Amino acid sequence: MMQRVLNIAVVGFGYWGPNIVRNFHAIEGTRVISVCDRESTALKRVKKSYPSIQTSTDFNKIIYSPDIDAVAIVTPVSAHYELAKKALENGKHIFVEKPFTSTVAQAEKLIELADKKNLKIMVDHTFLFTGAVRKIKELVDNDILGDLYYYDSMRVNLGLFQHDINVIWDLVPHDLSIMDFLIDEKVDAIIASGKPHFGNELEDIAFITVYFTNNIIAHFNVNWLSPVKVRTTLIGGEKRMLVWNDLDADEKIKVYDKGVKVENNEGIYNLLVSYRSGDMWAPKVEQTEALRAEAEYFVDCILNDKTPFNDGHAGLRVIKMLEASNKSLKNEGKMVKL
Repeated sequence: MMQRVLNIAVVGFGYWGPNIVRNFHAIEGTRVISVCDRESTALKRVKKSYPSIQTSTDFNKIIYSPDIDAVAIVTPVSAHYELAKKALENGKHIFVEKPFTSTVAQAEKLIELADKKNLKIMVDHTFLFTGAVRKIKELVDNDILGDLYYYDSMRVNLGLFQHDINVIWDLVPHDLSIMDFLIDEKVDAIIASGKPHFGNELEDIAFITVYFTNNIIAHFNVNWLSPVKVRTTLIGGEKRMLVWNDLDADEKIKVYDKGVKVENNEGIYNLLVSYRSGDMWAPKVEQTEALRAEAEYFVDCILNDKTPFNDGHAGLRVIKMLEASNKSLKNEGKMVKL
């Protein structure tokens, strides 16, 4: 029995689009049959690299084509909702670049529409498919760190400035999706502060604090104006602590057998604090291309009718946190409950 071939169209061939096309194009049993972009120069680049792929500036050609099973939407976030809605209405599964939508209401409508049509939504939270995040998930799930206390992330570099979204909507979706994947607890409230520096009202530096319903606290520092590139996350647990430096080629993750024990001896003024300092080890991390693994997973979910863990609901949880962050930001750091 021949395996069915899955036909995919890609909308948007700017910064990230070529990576999407390359990875889907390489999967056995999958064909990228069409690429759509408003810019004819982008379509010339497609033709040069992939002569067999059809190109068009008209999105409707993709939407109404009976030959296309799924659409990858790789455009600015402002266009996600309308494109995704049309694709779902016309029976196409969708793969949507992060962030999923511009608002919570849009995300909820797309989830409802996909459920009604029995179609898959996958949000491109690429980091969830990296060897590092998979290894951290394994450590958390196997209770190697113990009960979690905090999650602290720094994602800074010089640029790339966006013209339609602030630094929160550009960089924080990565980290919120990773946190959401690793921590199986409910977010209670968010506080955010930040500033624009170039007169366009789009914040280029921001700090976000996330409070969970239990005792976990998370913090994110995102910045387009840093002289150095930093991609570091600290996760502190009751038993052990972890540092993930995504820019370290050899030892991305380091686990520290360090901790604090506090005993209350006869009242509040006699706290006994003891520190534990053991070994550090760097677990082996798989070296795989995350986007390739994600693209294969998307195809597998469609062909075998599986619900992706990075589905519309995962995308919605991130949008809720982004929307709350923006609301807090515009209200001078006022706490926003989720």
